[in-house]
Amino acid sequence: MSPQKKLSLTEFVALMAVLIAGLAFAIDAMLPAVPSIAAELTPDAPNRASMIVLTFMLGIGLGTLVSGPLSDAYGRRPIIVLGVCIFVIGAGFAYFAQTMEQMMAARVLQGIGAAGPRIVPLAMVRDLYEGRHMAQVTSFIMSVFMLVPAVAPAIGALLIDTAGWRSLFVAFSLFSLIGMTWLLIRQPETLARADRRPLRPAVLRAAFGEVVSNKMVMRYTAVLTLSFVMLFSLITNVQPVYDQAFGRGDEFPMWFAISALASACGTVLNARMVIGMGMRRLAYLALGVQMVLSGAYLIVLLVLDLPQDVGFYISFLWTVSLFSMVGFTLGNLNALALQPLGHIAGMAASVIAAISTVIAVAIAIPVGLAFDGTPLPLVITTFVSAVLAWTWMRNAQDPVPAPTG
Repeated sequence: MSPQKKLSLTEFVALMAVLIAGLAFAIDAMLPAVPSIAAELTPDAPNRASMIVLTFMLGIGLGTLVSGPLSDAYGRRPIIVLGVCIFVIGAGFAYFAQTMEQMMAARVLQGIGAAGPRIVPLAMVRDLYEGRHMAQVTSFIMSVFMLVPAVAPAIGALLIDTAGWRSLFVAFSLFSLIGMTWLLIRQPETLARADRRPLRPAVLRAAFGEVVSNKMVMRYTAVLTLSFVMLFSLITNVQPVYDQAFGRGDEFPMWFAISALASACGTVLNARMVIGMGMRRLAYLALGVQMVLSGAYLIVLLVLDLPQDVGFYISFLWTVSLFSMVGFTLGNLNALALQPLGHIAGMAASVIAAISTVIAVAIAIPVGLAFDGTPLPLVITTFVSAVLAWTWMRNAQDPVPAPTG
């Protein structure tokens, strides 16, 4: 029997954060494993090992195309459960992978499964909240969620040292199964049967057309895409930069944890400030600050020949600024894009996430392969993305909310 009592806001935020955090765990805990995977599966082309992150994200982008519409038709809870099951199967294939091609295929399957617990919780938030309150709840969720990336590399390094890098896939499965069990025991279905949309081609085409024809939704989706480009490029390059550019590979989990906690602080501040300042203004200011900081760091890299230790601390502070920017952009931009589309929240969340994720991965892949032992490709990509995102936000407007029924 499905639970009927509505959860408290605290438990709802914690549950949604745990469901989405399975995604972060499956990304960030893999970062310390990149050198080991490169040595075992692709020794002749070690940069290919970064594809374990990007192929996973590609799978998420593909999976979101179906997870949202399925949740609109059959309810939110069943699709999260289905996604977790696919994710666990993909983890099993990854555990036994013997070639880089097998590993990348398994990671795509994992990503397709992760799309359910990644995208459907956003639709559940939209079922229950709207406007700035939706952005506030999303920020609370992201605050809890960001604790996982803070500790994931350290957990990953510990597992690798004690049981080998393949043990990570067992840990991913257990984490996701815990979240699924919590959902089934405690969280009621948020989409009433009367509000469900049949899974028919004509209905899907109409919903898809409504999403992509809304110019303001597409503008916010474009800015969200550029924000993901910055985040994905950072995640792909950060471990090699710390290791090869600055010789601090052994210290990577500690420095990454500090950086990720900066993002959590950003989301906490965003939750406090968004009611008064609004989603659009906060995202615009955050992108502007990142544009200035990335431009300044780019000049430093091109003009100055700094001692390695000084260069590392400057790079670290810039990384902290980029993670902090995430706290002020992703939740706000998602909420802004979904605001007019509450009546098709699942489909809208799917289309927005699929477009932003797949395009961002397509851009981040060559950035990862272009790694040359320095932070320069990453900083150039971030600066260009921040300039474009800030420019497109200048003419954006607050969207008009639509009813959910």
